[in-house]
Amino acid sequence: MKKLILIAFAIIFTSSIAFAQSVQSGTWYAGVGEGFTLDKGTGERIVTISVEFPQPFEKRPTVTVGVNRLDTDKGTNTRFNVQATSVSRDGFTLKITTWGDTKIYGIGGFWIAHQ
Repeated sequence: MKKLILIAFAIIFTSSIAFAQSVQSGTWYAGVGEGFTLDKGTGERIVTISVEFPQPFEKRPTVTVGVNRLDTDKGTNTRFNVQATSVSRDGFTLKITTWGDTKIYGIGGFWIAHQ
């Protein structure tokens, strides 16, 4: 019985290490400054951010992005889309899009990459 418990513990411990090594995360932010166009004009406007993973993955990971910070003009509708594009083993491009009369002064969030 002790041997069975030790084997189970070893499997769980090894799985935890493998899981920890296959997940990476970080934060991102874009705001008013050079190259930022989400607060200007009307129609579709796009800003991109290049993200490098701290450690390359063995194969291309799945990337999930989220928004937890948003500063917009109170006089316009709030429209935005945030997505991970061009995902590779080494990183990805974060694409932030707005359209119509929306004015975004700052937007930020997080990303999680996993295999």
